[in-house]
Amino acid sequence: MIAAAAKNKSTEARRLAYNPPHRHLTEIAMADLHFKSVTRTQGNNRALKDGSVKPKTFTFDFVEVDPLIDAFRRMVRGLEFDICEMAITTYICARAHGKRMTAVPIFLVRAFHHGAILVNTKAGIKTPKDLEGKRVGVNRGYTVTTGVWARGVLQEEHGVDLSKITWVLSGDEHVAEYQPPPNVVPIEKGKKMADMLVSGELVGAIGVDIDHPDVRPLIPNALDAGLAALKSRGHYPINHLVVIKDDLIAEHPKLAADVFDAFAQSKRIYLDRLKNGQIEKPTQVDEVHKKVMAIAGDPLPYGIEPNRRVLETLIGHALTQRIITKPFKVEDLFAAGTHALKA
Repeated sequence: MIAAAAKNKSTEARRLAYNPPHRHLTEIAMADLHFKSVTRTQGNNRALKDGSVKPKTFTFDFVEVDPLIDAFRRMVRGLEFDICEMAITTYICARAHGKRMTAVPIFLVRAFHHGAILVNTKAGIKTPKDLEGKRVGVNRGYTVTTGVWARGVLQEEHGVDLSKITWVLSGDEHVAEYQPPPNVVPIEKGKKMADMLVSGELVGAIGVDIDHPDVRPLIPNALDAGLAALKSRGHYPINHLVVIKDDLIAEHPKLAADVFDAFAQSKRIYLDRLKNGQIEKPTQVDEVHKKVMAIAGDPLPYGIEPNRRVLETLIGHALTQRIITKPFKVEDLFAAGTHALKA
């Protein structure tokens, strides 16, 4: 009888050690959850992808999608993933059309877009204002984030009237329901944007990769121009964030905060290595992060408040460029449990 009591006591001790009384049953259940997730491996999320950092309440089941933009389309059209990296203006457009996903303020990718605009050197384009009245290409869709930020540079820094340009698209939109403004047209059937830029049918194009003697960047010394904009007005464009399916957020109210924390831990590891010169083969992105770090400190701030100004600027561009028809409040774009988080 004494032996039986001792055995029961030992069993109970093991149960409590595994499931301590203060641990909520929801957390225990969530720890067994696996969520289908997409994010491209890069410096600030590498520790998540290799398993060095793990979320507290669930497991990432990572799926590799190449090119990454295919994951954006599959997410907004079919909610194919539970957690997904996404271009920010694709997300804003998706939200405007009622897609059942909500973002976490994890801003994985940032870039300056002054160099994204190329022009034909024989087209008579001396200044950005010369683009008015002309046809300018946009790689893929009108809502592509690079295009939105590049057009914002034209408008904010050079006074270009974007409505006076005909924007020619090489592809369609991720959000199928979106209807662009009347000065946005598809490329002619059978034609290629690079060829049209070289021939002069298009005087310029955004987001194309072309090496030709008759094509040059519209804005010279693009990175220097971007860094100057960062110094003068805090211009530091966000390209990608992370979204979660709404059904999962409703079912697991702590999920968004846990996703935030996991990505934040991974970022800290990356920044420590970047600061200490421990990255063996720095990429071009790493080098830009170093330059931003010297100006602004953290080159990848996460959270709403450190990014409010940039987010409000982007919402303004989306409204002006008619990607959305009414503005969002910044907080309305992000999961409720993440509004106060910073990293």
